[in-house]
Amino acid sequence: TVDLKYDDVSYATVHQSAFLRCGMMPVQPIKELWWFKIGASEERVYYYDPTSVDAALMKRARRSNRDNTSLEIYPTQLSDEGEYKCRIVVWDNTGNSTEPSVPISKEARMMLKVNVPPEKVEITHLTSGRNLSLRCKSEGAKPPADILWTKTSPDGVETEIPDLAETREIEPAGELYDTAEQIFYQLEENEMIAKISCVVRHHNTNTTIYKNITFVSPAIQNALKVTIQRFAEPVLYSSIENQDGRDNKAGLVKISADPGFKVPYNTSVTLKAAAPGVFPEPRYLWWVGDQTGIAGRELHIDNLEEDKSYYVLAENPLGRVVLEVPVHITTSDYSQWNDSSRDGDVIVDDTTGGLDTGAIIGIVIGALIAVFFIGFAVWYWTIRDGTHVFSPKKEKPHTIDEETIPFRSTDKPLLRTISTQTLEGRRSRREPSI
Repeated sequence: TVDLKYDDVSYATVHQSAFLRCGMMPVQPIKELWWFKIGASEERVYYYDPTSVDAALMKRARRSNRDNTSLEIYPTQLSDEGEYKCRIVVWDNTGNSTEPSVPISKEARMMLKVNVPPEKVEITHLTSGRNLSLRCKSEGAKPPADILWTKTSPDGVETEIPDLAETREIEPAGELYDTAEQIFYQLEENEMIAKISCVVRHHNTNTTIYKNITFVSPAIQNALKVTIQRFAEPVLYSSIENQDGRDNKAGLVKISADPGFKVPYNTSVTLKAAAPGVFPEPRYLWWVGDQTGIAGRELHIDNLEEDKSYYVLAENPLGRVVLEVPVHITTSDYSQWNDSSRDGDVIVDDTTGGLDTGAIIGIVIGALIAVFFIGFAVWYWTIRDGTHVFSPKKEKPHTIDEETIPFRSTDKPLLRTISTQTLEGRRSRREPSI
């Protein structure tokens, strides 16, 4: 008697090897071996005759090296799933060598189940304040995959998120299945980084897929927590002049200026904000003074005429920060610009040759000023020396020796000097008292 050893159901993973067991007990010489796939009709998969034929009618099929009668299929396809039949014909003379051998046929049927791991995993999110709505979808699995949610702390400890409000959907997609699960989660206060993972587990194929979404708050260095008039509660605040310039930390808000933070008078400036590593992408709001805020990553400033400080808010569900961005004028020399009635337009020099009207007027005014100062100097020195430049009558100078003036008790003592003073003019002029 020949018995066959087989499994009622065998499992395989797509693109891997499938093993369909069909062994003999005890082992007997094989006359023929047949493998069929049962469908609308019996489809021959493999045939073996030890005397002449070893034929794989399905190119991906072969006899197993384990026992020479079991079947292996590689690589397995989803279409290989179904019912199979093994037929073995052996010679048996019941141990009597004088009797002619008698062929004995044995058959066994079994099922092959082909499992398919998830082909694709996607995670999407919606935010409202610190409230998150997360949806994870596993596509193209067979049987449907399981989904759970975990959270990883900043020090790398992963824990399952408890008490989730969740909804799960399983949708057939041909012979495969899509599984989607949506959860609602609230971020904790002062939580700067939150790494949440959708863990897709497919036990039949021993497959685990992680799809992570890491929420990162915008951040600034040397931050102060202050209350700004525009916000009812404290907000992290700093100035770009108080930053050390390092940008290796994820989440830092960076400000750039084109052409720079210090520009000449009446120059247009574009300020740009960026936050590498921040997720979700923050929204930006710019303002100066009490003006209405302007949304966007860039702020364009036309014709800057004075030092000003601009402010930018960067905000996402995890937090918000405010940076003060001062822009300075590098010089106070406005002579190269028109007056305010010209709206700050630049005066362009005429390079075609000659002097324009303004230059001529300037030269004339300069000459008049020079003449005035020369005349004033001549007049001043004339008065100081007591000399009339245009005297109607020239007389012989009268020289007074200081030592010939009699000393009176009411007079101050004479200052000794070796010089003399020459006076011109009327004789009746009183001698100056020394």
